[in-house]
Amino acid sequence: MTKYWIGVASLNHVALGVAGGFSQLCHGKEAPLKKMKPGDWLVYYSPKQTLNTDEKCQSFTAIGRVKGSEIYPFAMSETFVPYRKDIDFFPDAKQVPLHTISQLEAWQKYRSSLRYGHFEIDKDFFLVLAERMGLPMKYES
Repeated sequence: MTKYWIGVASLNHVALGVAGGFSQLCHGKEAPLKKMKPGDWLVYYSPKQTLNTDEKCQSFTAIGRVKGSEIYPFAMSETFVPYRKDIDFFPDAKQVPLHTISQLEAWQKYRSSLRYGHFEIDKDFFLVLAERMGLPMKYES
């Protein structure tokens, strides 16, 4: 059964993942990646433009489908080896500002979950996000 997820990351980190075709969640932890199975969907929410600044983004910034089940370590430096999982991102996704959906009842039940960095959403809310991000219907099956 397909599941739908939101991952939280700064826009610059999301852009690296989209360009590289991977997801890296919760500062590189393996546990959230284990929850996502092939065929599941992931939508990224970016509260900030970059991790260590206060410049806000507050938008849904990427959408993609989990490609495989492999979770692998990736050495970004000698001291930082986060885990990743491959994602087939929709390359033409439009950013959707949070304020355009913040009044939706569906969002109200999820907004407090942002602090967890990764959480499951229901299909109906995913479809709202997918439609607003411009995901073609062929991707939804």
